[in-house]
Amino acid sequence: MEDAGTNLSLLPEEIQPGVLVCPEAESVGRVAARLFVEWAWQSIAGKGRFCLALSGGSTPRAMYEQLASKTYRTQVDWGKVHVFWGDERCVPPEDPQSNYGMARRELLLRVPIPAPHAHRMEAERDDLGRAAQEYEEVLREHLDLDPRGFPRFDLILLGVGADGHTASLFPGAEKLHETSRWVSTPAGPAGKRRMTLTLPVLNAARRVLFLVVGAEKAGILRAVLEENPEPPLPAQFVAPGEGERWFLVDSAAAALLLRRPVAMHESTQENGE
Repeated sequence: MEDAGTNLSLLPEEIQPGVLVCPEAESVGRVAARLFVEWAWQSIAGKGRFCLALSGGSTPRAMYEQLASKTYRTQVDWGKVHVFWGDERCVPPEDPQSNYGMARRELLLRVPIPAPHAHRMEAERDDLGRAAQEYEEVLREHLDLDPRGFPRFDLILLGVGADGHTASLFPGAEKLHETSRWVSTPAGPAGKRRMTLTLPVLNAARRVLFLVVGAEKAGILRAVLEENPEPPLPAQFVAPGEGERWFLVDSAAAALLLRRPVAMHESTQENGE
């Protein structure tokens, strides 16, 4: 059963197809939480569960705080939610840099989600390659597959780095165009290894939501959405063929974007409906 799509009448202004602009950074977290609730109910109503990949960073933290608040906490059937991660640093879960650790503190400990439904990347292990293989098996156990045989998340949260990277897919990375693996272990900044979902997995998602805030992201957001750098930036490769791609940003991050408003029916067509 397909969901009913996104209710655009409840969202901020759409200045380009799939690009929603909030007036300030604080409202990005609130709107993202509202979208999370709507999409969770659609997925649970359609197939009995909601499987998503979380991201780290300060912008999703605001969303997690909203979801854990009195306003939203009771609006989600957390017993039918499974959370995974889009990428992780090679640090233990209690490390301040851990994406899992941040989500656990800000969200998972504050909502009634069953502990077995939080599937973290064990990127701190010495046998990182084996850990990546085992995470692929976790995905295989819980997710449906798309026609190409890649796991299909209901939602993947992403950000955009100053260099155009997303998840832990960095410009010039040797395994950026990995086409067979679901989870890879590329080198991040300063050569430190990470664990990340691969591009085919990101592009198999039913929905991808980029969260971008701050004037310091205005230039790279324009590059991702409106320019054609050579080689293309990793974030530009994220384009679910059978799903939706949304950018939820604040006005500061959107300051350099051209305005190309579209009618609602055109927007839903652009986003895979």
